[in-house]
Amino acid sequence: MIDQIRWLGHSSFFIQGPPLIYINPRRIVRSTFHADVILIGTADEEHCSPADIQKLRGDKTRILGNAAVANEVEGCEILRPWQSTQVDRAGIKAIPAYSPRSLQNPQDKGGLGFVISLNYYDIYYTGETQQIPEMERIVPDIVLLPIDGSGTLTVMEAVEVVKLIRPRWVIPYNWEPGQEAEARRFKREVGDRSTVILPAIAE
Repeated sequence: MIDQIRWLGHSSFFIQGPPLIYINPRRIVRSTFHADVILIGTADEEHCSPADIQKLRGDKTRILGNAAVANEVEGCEILRPWQSTQVDRAGIKAIPAYSPRSLQNPQDKGGLGFVISLNYYDIYYTGETQQIPEMERIVPDIVLLPIDGSGTLTVMEAVEVVKLIRPRWVIPYNWEPGQEAEARRFKREVGDRSTVILPAIAE
């Protein structure tokens, strides 16, 4: 399953599936294949790009997000925290994502992460968040989490999340070319607790 996850830069991912799943698509090339589902965690410009969504959207594409995203993207289905839905073989559950110690991602903003259950694996995309009590309820096989500390997890806070939820694999995001040192530091600090994947940005 880990081989089916592609990092597209910043907070954007593609999961090959089936179904074909995009998370926060941004600055992408138009695909030959329409997405089956597009997940959007917040309505912030750097996460919610209607132009990129349109590149991937087909007649049967489902777009899932919070109420703020639905205001920006026509046809978006609203998911509330802990609400679940099924898309083909994938179960998708919305998870709260917020930052208790930052004004950038307050809880009342309604940000979402997602647990994607596919092929007997649970993939937890944390969204724009710091460590929050809700994470204690999640036992994923794979976790995708930010390490930039810009209203989200710092490297060492992300390590603490790994210690808490003990995934088998971890993919850090929100690091850019030129910030490889921080990504490598994260991998070093995680050690043998989990396998950290530091992917190149998919073309």
